Amino acid sequence: MKKIILKFEKKTENFKALVQEALNMNFLDFLVSRDSFLEFKNIERIITYSRDLSIDTQNLIVYDASEKSLGIEKRVKIGLYYEMKSKRDEEFIVEESKKGNFSFIIVEAPDWKIIPFENLIAEMHKNDTELIASVENVNEAELMLKTLEVGTDGILITPKHVDDIVELKKLLITEFGVELIEAEVIALQNVPESERVCVDTTSLLKSGEGMLIGSTAKGFVLVHAEVFDTQFVSSRPFRVNAGDVSAYILVPSDDTDNNYRTKYLSELKGGDQVLVVNSNGGAKKVTVGRVKIETRPMLRLELEIDKQGRKIRFNYIGQNAETIRLVNSAGIPLSIVDIKVGDKVLSHPGPEATHFGVKIKENIIER
Repeated sequence: MKKIILKFEKKTENFKALVQEALNMNFLDFLVSRDSFLEFKNIERIITYSRDLSIDTQNLIVYDASEKSLGIEKRVKIGLYYEMKSKRDEEFIVEESKKGNFSFIIVEAPDWKIIPFENLIAEMHKNDTELIASVENVNEAELMLKTLEVGTDGILITPKHVDDIVELKKLLITEFGVELIEAEVIALQNVPESERVCVDTTSLLKSGEGMLIGSTAKGFVLVHAEVFDTQFVSSRPFRVNAGDVSAYILVPSDDTDNNYRTKYLSELKGGDQVLVVNSNGGAKKVTVGRVKIETRPMLRLELEIDKQGRKIRFNYIGQNAETIRLVNSAGIPLSIVDIKVGDKVLSHPGPEATHFGVKIKENIIER
């Protein structure tokens, strides 16, 4: 788990609201001052940090590497705060991390950020010393936590609004589970001409991965990414040939209580985020690079889910071509042209009723 250290050195007007939201989101690492320390002294689960060496916190932060022995004297963890302005600074930080004198090193980079931190991550990610990036806002936090995929071990940030803390929590939810169950194909219908949507992402998708698409909010089939080479066409591992323009796709939700919402394929555009789901139900966010809409012959599948004795019927319309694949319960991709009545494919039982993509409790008929 990445470490999020929240800077609570100043007691601002919304101080108590910020602290309460941090506790709600299970953020427990706080940088405190003499002024704010008493607010946390009796909360046992809090992990405190201080730049004031006279405060009795679990972690002390120094600005001089020569003070490395202070942690032993005070029987606390000691960290180094260092401003990185040059290549020599970068090399110094790496050397200090290798010595193991500090439990963590907080690095502030006022000028160049990405390349120096890439270098630090590459050099330090196998060391015991944690690399913490001092950042100004949530966007910088996301950049630091995801640089070189590995990211820094954590960040130090001053939350200005309650929403900052909510957004930080979202950064830590990189993958989550989506329920997948079998759906039986009960009818097939040719649709001679429709506008179909290809979703081209900025990521390379893997075998077993795809997107959940459905004509209604009752259910969604797992449409596999075009990761396979054939004798007639090369693979497009960034692409999912998703379905017709009226179909729903699952996309990330801004609501922390719900992992996803729905969106029409026709609404998607470059820069949007969608969910990629694997055959085990693991879901992650990816970014759309572009959307291609073209007229193609399609195939309409009517499917039925048996969920604890309750029959749920839904539909999916996909391009009638060999390269469009759904996925069976064994995780094996099946070309849509080979699917027959009675075949079973992986699906997700949906929320059934949505309003502008958000789940609601309402009697809505979709068929």
